[in-house]
Amino acid sequence: MASSEKVSFSIASIVSVIAAIASFQVGAFFGLLLAVLAIIAGLIGLLLALSPSRRGGVASVFGIVAGGIGIIAAVIKALMWVFS
Repeated sequence: MASSEKVSFSIASIVSVIAAIASFQVGAFFGLLLAVLAIIAGLIGLLLALSPSRRGGVASVFGIVAGGIGIIAAVIKALMWVFS
């Protein structure tokens, strides 16, 4: 049974990946904000990926993991700034 509907990525999964990557490119404060945004958008993307008409489960998981790493990187950047 073929479906004529096109399966597409959710906006949340795309935002999650972009925010996670961007969190490594900015300073500690905005990096932390972007990493938290990546985790929240990734969780929403995971929920949306449960729908058969949406993709993005793997992208959302990547955004969540990279957001977690981004939080660690932001904390390290902040500590380096405080102790320098």
